[in-house]
Amino acid sequence: TGGAFAGFRQKGTYMKKGQVFEGVIEKVAFPNKGHITVDGKTVIVKNGVPGQKVRFSVNKVRSGRAEGRILEVLEKSPLECEPVCPHFADCGGCTYQNLPYEAQLDLKKNQVKELLDQAVAPFGYEYEFEGIKESPSHYDYRNKMEFSFGDEVKDGPLALGMHKRGSFYDIVTVDGCRIADEDFRAVLKETLAYFTEKEIPFYHKLSHQGYLRHLLVRKAVKTGEILLSLVTTSQMEPDLNEWKERLLALPLKGKFAGILHTVNDSLADVVQSDRTEILYGRDFFEEELLGLGFKISVFSFFQTNSLSAEVLYQTVRDYVGDLTDGEGKADKVVYDLYSGTGTIAQLLSPVAKKVIGVEIVEEAVEAARENAKRNGLTNCEFIAGDVLKVLDQIEEKPDMIVLDPPRDGIHPKALTKIISYGIDRIVYISCKPTSLVRDLEVFLENGYCVEKAVAVDQFPFTTGIETVCLLSNIQRP
Repeated sequence: TGGAFAGFRQKGTYMKKGQVFEGVIEKVAFPNKGHITVDGKTVIVKNGVPGQKVRFSVNKVRSGRAEGRILEVLEKSPLECEPVCPHFADCGGCTYQNLPYEAQLDLKKNQVKELLDQAVAPFGYEYEFEGIKESPSHYDYRNKMEFSFGDEVKDGPLALGMHKRGSFYDIVTVDGCRIADEDFRAVLKETLAYFTEKEIPFYHKLSHQGYLRHLLVRKAVKTGEILLSLVTTSQMEPDLNEWKERLLALPLKGKFAGILHTVNDSLADVVQSDRTEILYGRDFFEEELLGLGFKISVFSFFQTNSLSAEVLYQTVRDYVGDLTDGEGKADKVVYDLYSGTGTIAQLLSPVAKKVIGVEIVEEAVEAARENAKRNGLTNCEFIAGDVLKVLDQIEEKPDMIVLDPPRDGIHPKALTKIISYGIDRIVYISCKPTSLVRDLEVFLENGYCVEKAVAVDQFPFTTGIETVCLLSNIQRP
């Protein structure tokens, strides 16, 4: 047979789907792919850590490679520690709670360097890899959490939290979550208690019946402002004032900027708004990064780790380098492509003649314009649209380009246009190193080289990692 049911024979062992083996995880490639060698062949298993001896079943065998699922950890890794979070065994939110933070950094650093080395190796030159920069906060660092309503087991009591590891339906109540601070936990507990008392049902994804969908909580690290929205269907109309008053009575470290009610009747399991009502306060909160102020709405994109975002953006600023002429005058035009709410553009504004941000999400562009105005920056222009199309409309040519694309990287045609400017240096920020490496190969084939790169840990205890890469155009004199 072929496809997923095919097997491979090596040294007398015939491996096929459904078989169970034991082995030691030798390394973990990005994002969470553990490598185990069985009779000279590599089997990929997810969500393990280096050094664990595991029992696993084979799920797929194809082209001499196999994928498996861990059934049991037979022996812990020498690297392992006891998880701080009580939900780690069940919750799908974190992958590395059982690794000390230094071991996590080492793992992610090696993952990024291995991928970059593979991209650069065919071109035969050295680049500077600056390792990994840690998050200033290891715990309680997230400024945004999207909690889901559901049940932990079918027809069980109401739950509010994260998806169970490997499950689309089951929800784990994460009232002891350690990647978000105590105010998040307090709001979660009070909300769950209230709707449990009122016996209000959650929205069932299969039947499309029910009321409660999500609780979106955002909190600024610098200002302490909290913005939250209860996301429901329109199938019921309970009075939410009592819930609001119970939240306002909580003894929190931060303070509520706003409490919202968002109606979402979409059949898809996404957090979006058909309409939003303000129950208390306003529909945004304020945060500060590197001395600049930002107004952030409930759904707008903003880096989820504010303190580490400062590390990331300072790194970008350093990689961009001096944009002035020989007399200290800012005379360079910078493109900030995939600019989101314009954070990078505003940080570069003081040292540039002009910064042009391009972002496809119109709400983010409006926020960028407003934030630039609030910060007194007059040389930032933000354009709403697809980078691929907008580049043809901009008259000013760039002296410097900063790229911060979504996880899937840059559209190949947009990449061609970016390269065609032929500028000396480009800074690429990536939240998915495999996408970065795919795009880097195109840059390298067109005469650019990787000058230096560094990883930045924005997401402790998870597989997530940011990479900043400086590219130089070696074709130019």
